[in-house]
Amino acid sequence: MMNHHLLLIIHLMSATVWVGGHLILVASYLPRAIKEKNQNYILNYEKKYEPIGMLSLILLVLSGILMAYKYGVTIEHWFEFATPIEKIVSTKLLLLFATLLFALSAQFKVLPKLNNNIKYLPEMALHILCVTIIGIAMLILGSFVRFGGY
Repeated sequence: MMNHHLLLIIHLMSATVWVGGHLILVASYLPRAIKEKNQNYILNYEKKYEPIGMLSLILLVLSGILMAYKYGVTIEHWFEFATPIEKIVSTKLLLLFATLLFALSAQFKVLPKLNNNIKYLPEMALHILCVTIIGIAMLILGSFVRFGGY
């Protein structure tokens, strides 16, 4: 089994890429795309970011699950919300599922339409904002582990 500290470093570096990449998208590329009415800013960023973003998300999930197990929150205790750490793990899993739903919706519903029509930019912007806010919420929740949960 991997050392907890190494897992934490992998988790934090992956969170930096995931949340940071979405913050860059929200703060820089999305406003420019809206201002210039040009979806290519979003589409081009998505093509460049997706490989490292998806890798960071996979590493986040794997390291998060392994750390949860190290804290005694095994799959049998997910969604019990009985202990402070279980609350964090379960809430983060729910937020992960929400992220996955937004990602699937964006990938299969919104992006194909956005490729051909700028009118879908507001819908994509909503997806981007929601995933970014969820990522920030997960980051904040993770910080509570240091204090034993919430």
